[in-house]
Amino acid sequence: MAADMMTGPEVLGNWTYWPELLERPVPRYTSYPTAAEFVEESFEERQANALRALRGNVSLYLHIPYCREICWYCGCNTGAANKTQRLTAYLEALHHEIELVGRHLHPSVKVARIAFGGGSPNAIKPTDFVRLIDSLTLHFRLESPVLSIELDPRTLEPGWFTAIRGIGVIKASLGVQTLDARVQAAIGRVQPRDDIERAVEGLRKGGVDSINFDLMYGLPFQTDEILSDTLDQSVAMGADRIALFGYAHVPHMIPRQQRIDASELPGQRDRFRMAAEGHARLMAAGYQAVGFDHFALPGDDLAIAARNGTLRRNFQGFTEDQSPVLVGLGASSISEFPDLFVQTEKNAGRYRMLIGADQLAGRKGVVRTAEDRRRGQIITDLLCRGRAEVPADLMATNRDRLEPFIARGLARIDGGILSLESGNEPYARSIAAVFDAWRSGARQFSSAV
Repeated sequence: MAADMMTGPEVLGNWTYWPELLERPVPRYTSYPTAAEFVEESFEERQANALRALRGNVSLYLHIPYCREICWYCGCNTGAANKTQRLTAYLEALHHEIELVGRHLHPSVKVARIAFGGGSPNAIKPTDFVRLIDSLTLHFRLESPVLSIELDPRTLEPGWFTAIRGIGVIKASLGVQTLDARVQAAIGRVQPRDDIERAVEGLRKGGVDSINFDLMYGLPFQTDEILSDTLDQSVAMGADRIALFGYAHVPHMIPRQQRIDASELPGQRDRFRMAAEGHARLMAAGYQAVGFDHFALPGDDLAIAARNGTLRRNFQGFTEDQSPVLVGLGASSISEFPDLFVQTEKNAGRYRMLIGADQLAGRKGVVRTAEDRRRGQIITDLLCRGRAEVPADLMATNRDRLEPFIARGLARIDGGILSLESGNEPYARSIAAVFDAWRSGARQFSSAV
């Protein structure tokens, strides 16, 4: 688009608002190809071959697809942990899968990091968590791994702090979303500040040195003042990291979101302003911006990785994890191999049946071609480092699509290097999407802001 045809800019926070550049929803690019490109078929043989071929360091991700209470906004693969038998049967299958996957690995494979997510891992008992660690120790070669866990502060019992200290978990992420009572009620997640403070205090005493708060903007009844107050309280409670996500309202895909009053959701311009002012507020509070939606105190590992150019992106978002392979365990978990993505069966019942039959449960995925890896590296470099070396053929064929961002000072080309300029954050995914060869059709993704 020529400069004389551009819509007049509007400065909101420290960013300039160009609505026409945000019209098209884009993926979050936790992988490339994205999960939208996964095909449904048995990946058991490919998964087995990929596991057998592994050497060196890997990371593990264990998925617990249950929560004590189901929040209306949530898009995670999770169900209510309201039946002891259901949890017991799932954990039995997970232990079996740990053994099954361990059988496929070469003795040289070392586990450098272990992440527990969900759902809410603390939907299970602390003793069950310890047993999972014991099982991993028995069937994998653990090399003093970095342990991290996602937690729901509302149901974080004291026994968890003892287990966390005993196991040596050093990183934890708390689902906070908002600290405003009215907004909490509107999204089905009521949790007083006392819950958060109690969780932070217990985790600190348990040896956790990096605590992340997951926060959201674009929620019903949320205003700039409400968001600012939540950010200020989060800073005061000592969050080492803050992830500030935009709420994606897609009730046609996530039926539980139908309980949210869409008429009370902020519009696109308001969402942009919230993201911009949130960014400015956290920067002023001493946090370093990491990628387009994460923030970390300068001494945190995530901030250090962003500064030294080693920041990466995987299915958990921005990370300092340097392992080239992520092995997923549990229903709906995703494994990332250099030339293959595999997603485990999502349905917990079918997952248990497959694992019970001594079968690997990969039932969706995509084989990554050399072209996928080439384009994926550009996307990763742009989102994680703010610049990417672009081969001449891709630069030439995509120059017209880059031009609207270049004309507005959001990106520049210097030789074969494409760089993102100051204020690019709300447009970073849209710029990266220029190199996405899969985005020719209509698909449902979150708003770029």
